Amino acid sequence: MKPELLFLSHRLPTPPHNGAALRTFNTIKVLSESYRVTALCFDRLDPVLRDMDLASRIDQLRPCAHVEVFPILQQESRLRFVRDHAQSVLTGEAYTLAAYESPAYAAAIRRARQDHDFALVHMDSLDLARFLPLLDGLPVACTHHNVESQLLRRRAGSEARLRGAYLRYQAEKLEQLERYWLPRVALNVAVSHDDAEYFRRLAPGARLHVMPNGVDIDYFRPLAGPQQDSVFVGGTNWFPNREGLEWFHAAVLPALRALGEQGTVTWVGRCTDADRRAFGGLDGVVLTGYVPDVRPYLHAAACFIAPLRVGGGTRLKILDAWASGKAVVSTTQGCEGLRTTDGANILIADEPAAFARAMQRVLEDTQLRDALGRAGRETVEQHYSWSGIGSELCRSYATIQLQTNSARSHIQHAP
Repeated sequence: MKPELLFLSHRLPTPPHNGAALRTFNTIKVLSESYRVTALCFDRLDPVLRDMDLASRIDQLRPCAHVEVFPILQQESRLRFVRDHAQSVLTGEAYTLAAYESPAYAAAIRRARQDHDFALVHMDSLDLARFLPLLDGLPVACTHHNVESQLLRRRAGSEARLRGAYLRYQAEKLEQLERYWLPRVALNVAVSHDDAEYFRRLAPGARLHVMPNGVDIDYFRPLAGPQQDSVFVGGTNWFPNREGLEWFHAAVLPALRALGEQGTVTWVGRCTDADRRAFGGLDGVVLTGYVPDVRPYLHAAACFIAPLRVGGGTRLKILDAWASGKAVVSTTQGCEGLRTTDGANILIADEPAAFARAMQRVLEDTQLRDALGRAGRETVEQHYSWSGIGSELCRSYATIQLQTNSARSHIQHAP
């Protein structure tokens, strides 16, 4: 019989419609091959999902796990939202500790521990650090989707003075949380070697495993057919995507038009009507809003762009594009943490004029476009398929179990 695993998540990852949800969803799938999974998930309010029945979303995970879902209390009360930020300032603790405060969730953890003999706990974000004391005695593996303190610090540099100061304050508090907990959990799962190295410097002695973001290489495949124009995938509700859109629209697009490229640039993902008015229209930028399947947009495009200048982790959007055989143009930040070779499986440019020229090369040179697309596909087949990534993660978790069982045995047999 499979050992049991408790999976604690800061989101219900169904449908897997964005980067974090995709990673969480696929992590549950790969762990379910080796463990009987009990998943306790918070559910973030998302306008994209408002018409989806919660029961049907839970059903998407039932083949992999027993699932219980809990609301994030601050999402149901503006007063609670304000209280959580005030509590962070008054207590000097990271805001996330207040944001995920939930007596019902804590009770569910205690109940699950009474009803099950868990071999391991997977915590899918340090956002849930307030619940770590409830897991005493169990080995905990904590995933870090980004270096959250670094992400906030980078974002602070792009904000107005007061907001930037508050974000830097929160970055410091998150860094304190990371420095405290990383050495105390059994394993930290980073999404890139860059992130893992940052964590090693921050918390020497922390045990780390790199599980890169992956892609379903059967779901995303190259497809023959007409290809033209450029595409980006990512909702404007996430700050790095929004900042990238603003930079592209203000700096890259004029340079691209000056080169004589007049094709459409399509931005696929959640956006507001105000975004469409601000960025779409006569200059050839089209914002689609949320779509349930991005593959038709990928297949139709000649060039995939990632004009991102903040953020961290690894970009699932680039993996999806590579798996689809697309030529990718990215900033250095946009492809951070991926196995990239400029000129071989990607073109990298950080200045607006250089980014525009790279796009022009891809759009006008069919041989270059095809070569980049083939190399990108080979990269994901060799390094980023979920099945291969998941096998390595399960081996790391098995090692944690063996070490924990050995330590318990030593304790039991101590004189």
